[in-house]
Amino acid sequence: MVNKETSMEKIWLNSYAPGVPASIDFEDIPLQAALSRTASRTPNDTALVFQGTTIKYGELDLLVSKFASALKNMGVGRGDRVALLLPNLPQTVVGIYGAFRIGAVAVPNNPLYTDRELELQFRDSGCKWVISLDTLVPRVLKLKGSTDIQHVISCHINEYLPFPLKQLFPYLKKDLYLDTRGMEGVHEFSTLLKNNPPVAQDYPSKMDDTAVMIYTGGTTGISKGVELTHRNLTSNCQQACAWTTGVMDDKETVLGCLPFFHSYGLTAAMNMSIYYGWTNVLIPKPEALAILKAVEKYRVTFIPGVPTLFNAMINHPQTGKFNLKSVKACLSAAAPLPLEIIKGFQAVTGIQISEAYGLTETSPCTHAIPFGGKVKPGCIGLPIPNTEAKLMDIEDPTKEVLEFGKPGELCVKGPQVMKGYHNRPKESQAAFRDGWFFTGDIATVDEEGYFTIVDRKKDMIISGGFNIYPREVDEVLFAHPKVLEACVIGVPDNHFGERVKAYVVLKPGQTATEQEMIDYCKERMANYKTPKFVEFIDQLPKSEIGKILRKGLVELEKKKEH
Repeated sequence: MVNKETSMEKIWLNSYAPGVPASIDFEDIPLQAALSRTASRTPNDTALVFQGTTIKYGELDLLVSKFASALKNMGVGRGDRVALLLPNLPQTVVGIYGAFRIGAVAVPNNPLYTDRELELQFRDSGCKWVISLDTLVPRVLKLKGSTDIQHVISCHINEYLPFPLKQLFPYLKKDLYLDTRGMEGVHEFSTLLKNNPPVAQDYPSKMDDTAVMIYTGGTTGISKGVELTHRNLTSNCQQACAWTTGVMDDKETVLGCLPFFHSYGLTAAMNMSIYYGWTNVLIPKPEALAILKAVEKYRVTFIPGVPTLFNAMINHPQTGKFNLKSVKACLSAAAPLPLEIIKGFQAVTGIQISEAYGLTETSPCTHAIPFGGKVKPGCIGLPIPNTEAKLMDIEDPTKEVLEFGKPGELCVKGPQVMKGYHNRPKESQAAFRDGWFFTGDIATVDEEGYFTIVDRKKDMIISGGFNIYPREVDEVLFAHPKVLEACVIGVPDNHFGERVKAYVVLKPGQTATEQEMIDYCKERMANYKTPKFVEFIDQLPKSEIGKILRKGLVELEKKKEH
């Protein structure tokens, strides 16, 4: 047993790397003001690199101001939600910060989502404006009748490509380009920039105003809009920078391969770069060869990524041909990081990957392995500066766990913790108790303050860094006319961490194939959520009251492994 005064609150401070502060005096500055300051301080420094095109901070600031003006002239005002459906393009950064500049809320959405998934999120957010990749515009237009969407802004990949690729792109990459000029209700991104003068000044957002709304899943399978404020996002930038003291303290070059519609990419790549005036090398499609080339060509110093990305880098057949020695720091999160990847990456680059933990609701980072500090396989590390953490008893959530190694629900408190869930007051209230956010993850802590996640209270599956909520996949399978019952679980996968496996009970007299079920799901949800394997069984394990026991299937799967 441990003493309460020394248990969960401070023991990790002794394990901090030299120079990392226990607490930070945070600077209160809205995100749009941070961009204005950086552009004023270093207007000629490179802000974005995209496929050979460079955009300096002075140019980026002007683009943002012009786009903000365009949004304002289309009726966007303070607190209005502006949705985005884009990969990592210059227009994504301009769109998000353009919304900030007039006090609006950016709502980045996953372009991989199906129409069904997007419709639910567009309706919930109430967005009237959608900034979309050109090839997705027809899909957005089809959703206008069932949502509040009034204006669609079309962005083309070639708009920021260098000459002559910019001109040749529509002919060479026909599957990646759609001419949306003349479509009713559609505005061209480039035309809006040409026709609108820059806004005179930033909207003076308050620190607790919502800046971004990112959708995440839930135990019910229904997406929830997480409201992250300017304070949440700028605080997490400052916390992350303090954590890298002595490692990253110059004009860094960040690899922007994590999608900005994910809170991890939003903070660790986009917002941190702008806040500190770093260069962000945009990678719209994170493939190993493109990443290796970018790291060497642009002398990348910081790579925020996921385990599958680092695994792909070290296992690519051409890895040895590239000079990766510019890399100073790597951060891995969103899924457990295997020791083999840590060792393999260190052998190739000489750099130790620091594993981190967080949630969309925490902007996202709350814990991390110290850069250059002790690595404990499977651990998520220590609470970062100004972050409190404790474990609460699983059976009695009013009772704190005060024993090293004993599992409990991980609870956190800090300036990076969300404002709440959009339009869901009951769920927002349930997520907090006495100011503590209950993560839903089961963890342990050791004598040195290192936390380890041992279970997922919400049965979440993590595949390739994406969160998959089983209930949502279950419901799609249940809708199949031949299916009586269905339940999905995560099964181990060397590349993705986990893949989705479905157990299906067919209605009497029905026959079906594995591929039939997979194809049915592909039509109704993002590919990464779709089951990779389907097993037909006579009955699902159930409790005494008839509740399907997902854990029973997990145990069944484990028996097959032995």
